[in-house]
Amino acid sequence: MAGIPHDHYEPKSGFEKWLHKRLPIVGLAYDTLMLPTPKNLNWMWIWGIVLTFCLGLQIVTGIILVMHYTPHVDHAFASVEHIMRNVNGGYMIRYLHQNGASLFFIAVYLHIFRGLYYGSYKAPREVTWIIGMLIYLLMMGTAFMGYVLPWGQMSFWGATVITGLFGAIPGIGGAIQTWLLGGPAVDNATLNRFLSLHYLLPFVIAALVALHIWAFHTTGNNNPTGVEVRRGSKEEAEKDTVPFWPYYVIKDLFALAVILAVFFAVVGFMPNYLGHPDNYIEANPLATPAHIVPEWYFLPFYAILRAFDSEVWLVIAVQWLTFGIVDAKFFGVLAMFGAIAVMALAPWLDTSSVRSGRYRPMFKWWFALLVVDFMVLMWVGAMPAEGIYPYIALIASTYWFAYFLVILPLLGVIEKPLPQPATIEEDFNAHYGKPSASAAAQPAE
Repeated sequence: MAGIPHDHYEPKSGFEKWLHKRLPIVGLAYDTLMLPTPKNLNWMWIWGIVLTFCLGLQIVTGIILVMHYTPHVDHAFASVEHIMRNVNGGYMIRYLHQNGASLFFIAVYLHIFRGLYYGSYKAPREVTWIIGMLIYLLMMGTAFMGYVLPWGQMSFWGATVITGLFGAIPGIGGAIQTWLLGGPAVDNATLNRFLSLHYLLPFVIAALVALHIWAFHTTGNNNPTGVEVRRGSKEEAEKDTVPFWPYYVIKDLFALAVILAVFFAVVGFMPNYLGHPDNYIEANPLATPAHIVPEWYFLPFYAILRAFDSEVWLVIAVQWLTFGIVDAKFFGVLAMFGAIAVMALAPWLDTSSVRSGRYRPMFKWWFALLVVDFMVLMWVGAMPAEGIYPYIALIASTYWFAYFLVILPLLGVIEKPLPQPATIEEDFNAHYGKPSASAAAQPAE
């Protein structure tokens, strides 16, 4: 698909022409900053810059932390305490890294749900969406391995539980688990492997982020209306867009400043609020915590993992049909990864011809329920698997799958959408009014 028509970089000086022929990096930066962007983007389009900041923060603070960290089961916990107590500014670097992970996931969840509501996964942006989901999976893996490194009680037992899931895979599970751990149990080899991967995967994520940005620069940004930018001519495109610089750069920087004010307040005054107190106890393989829970950003999928136990009729039926190959543990693993897979398949599961949820009255209600469902899963994932909690988790998990596999396909058939604006310009003028004749006559800078 052709890009949006716009002015491209033209080198002027002799040096600029010389460099552009050999390494067109200035032209790439110019085209990125001056990219025509739909003029009607709202405040939900700020999370890209927050995510970029978080990735940079995690890489920089991670490099500093690894300079003082000792990846050995006898010294890892003490080395973290050394960072906190003896390294100049070490406590701040660690708290920035620790809470930066939480900000990273807050931003990515808001980014994903914005995409789900406004249909950013629909054609021609399916590849952009899939790359985004791969980034999310790598984020989860990186965060999990990073949580093991402090070698506290939750680090050790969380690693034991999660790596144990791979052992549930029929036939090859035991071999995969041993390969992942580097031995029969969570030990020194595990710590070394996890440190290596935790250190390297952010650079893979950075490469995928560059690919993600390239992908949507090719197709253009989605916008709240879901209507595409007119591409017939440069003049038509300019009626629907504004250059990314300075309009959205300034808007994004303002939003980032507000979010960072809150972030630094958390880091400064309540840095351990989202952590678990048991992780300030050194790992002890002989003492199991009363209630093992992962970090908050894993809780929804942890709840889905636990929801499908051996008493659920669907699990019983699948186990009977597969002659016991798929037991409750393996079914839970499939459900957990399946919950992410159905999100990735949204471009093909959503059958509606209308992209944006703004013009889909029935969709709005089901989507709002999905958001509530996600919060319920997060809450119940932190609760013990007893009493009424497993039933709540099962109901919430069922809705999660029903939304993507049943509701989205059906809505495209039965829903009657509202009228959409013909162009982005029409939507923009409806919200902000038409520009005056004198302003419209002025040439663009």
